[in-house]
Amino acid sequence: MRQNPFDDLEEMLDRISKQVEEGMISGGGGLQIPGSVAVDVADRGEEFVVTADLPGYETDDIELTLSDGSLRLEAAREDETAFEEGEYVRRERTSQSASRRIRLPEPVDEEAVSATFTNGVLTVTLPKVSGDDESRQIDIE
Repeated sequence: MRQNPFDDLEEMLDRISKQVEEGMISGGGGLQIPGSVAVDVADRGEEFVVTADLPGYETDDIELTLSDGSLRLEAAREDETAFEEGEYVRRERTSQSASRRIRLPEPVDEEAVSATFTNGVLTVTLPKVSGDDESRQIDIE
């Protein structure tokens, strides 16, 4: 018996529909784009704290770059060793990469930025640049 080509399409549409519903229900900013990293950015007064979920990645798989007021996060992991005996019945865990660019609302002290990675959660602390709160009279000529 020949497989109905619309079965695959119907399965894909069901998956997309479920992802849309979950994205709307979860709240907090909308749908996640495949290949992007879900992040939280908190303003704690003196600093910004960016938290990102990166399950399955190792510290060496992650690259952080700070430039032009944006934090760029890139993560890539290689395909694990191929199954040596038998064959896969289902295979979804392959090489994977993810990235995210976060525009920071205020300047940060680039020299004081720190990051930790524990149990698949990346936390980046970005101290704000401390500006002088003193006002200065401007003479008009």
